[in-house]
Amino acid sequence: MTGPDPAGQARPPVGHDAEPEPIKAVPLRRPGRWIAAIVIAVAFALFAYGAATNKAFAWDVYARYLFDARISEAAWKTIQLTVLAMVLAVVLGVLLAVMRLSPNPVLRTSSWLYLWVFRGTPVYVQLVFWGLFPSIYKTLDLGIPFVHQFAHIDLQDLQAAFAFAVIGLGLNEAAYMAEIVRAGINSVNEGQSEASVALGMSWSQTMRRTVLPQAMRVIIPPTGNELIGMLKTTSLVSAVPYTLELYGRQRDIAGVIFEPIPLLLVAATWYLAITSVLMIGQHFLEKRYSKGATRALTGRQLRALARAQQVGEVGGQGVGDGPGPGEEHA
Repeated sequence: MTGPDPAGQARPPVGHDAEPEPIKAVPLRRPGRWIAAIVIAVAFALFAYGAATNKAFAWDVYARYLFDARISEAAWKTIQLTVLAMVLAVVLGVLLAVMRLSPNPVLRTSSWLYLWVFRGTPVYVQLVFWGLFPSIYKTLDLGIPFVHQFAHIDLQDLQAAFAFAVIGLGLNEAAYMAEIVRAGINSVNEGQSEASVALGMSWSQTMRRTVLPQAMRVIIPPTGNELIGMLKTTSLVSAVPYTLELYGRQRDIAGVIFEPIPLLLVAATWYLAITSVLMIGQHFLEKRYSKGATRALTGRQLRALARAQQVGEVGGQGVGDGPGPGEEHA
């Protein structure tokens, strides 16, 4: 029902078909953002100009060695070191975390002692010890003590710097991975474990089938960070000594041509490129394991919800167009 109001103006129609007037939103003015953006852009431009015109960077040497075969091969060795050490660290870290949470006091104490030693000493010192391992243990005998010997290995004649570098990095990283996995396990609700026990699962089955899969959402992000950190930690394996990875190789080349700065920039570029790829992989892996952890809808879910609402509105209009019960003879 419509009619004039006391002021003589027509009232808007009352009912469910009435649409409110659109709100005219005026965005807030934020001059501080523009000032900050201009200052940062000018500072970046000045830095880029200074770096481009500074002869100390020797950009011609940088361009000549960026895709040098020795550098690319060293980058591949760095990737191998990173992946193998992280595989060793993840496997051993999960085992140590489960031991730390085990009801067995011997397993708990052994895990704690491992973490105490490897987290309490610098990784560089540990790598030096692994480099001296053939001097500490000159031979390695495998077999049953005082009964039978299966193999005899002379460690001083064994050229295994790459293997010792992987072992040193992996054992050190396993101590940190154990704490990450333990934090992920503790983040799972105790009701999940109680439900598994009620279904007749043992403690190991509960960990393997119920707790660890749910803990992955908490474990994945810091593990990705540790993987990126491991990539950069490989630059310390010269303590073993192993110098065929990226940092050691560029240092050897720089020592020959007496150009340390451009070769450092070459190594930094390769580190940045590999890290960028790892960050992209970490993003998609986190996205996969974080499904259902938040109420925020993804773009795909929002589009599906909009389509469902459109279908519902079309169906409602089709039903409402026909006469209702008892209306055809009204």
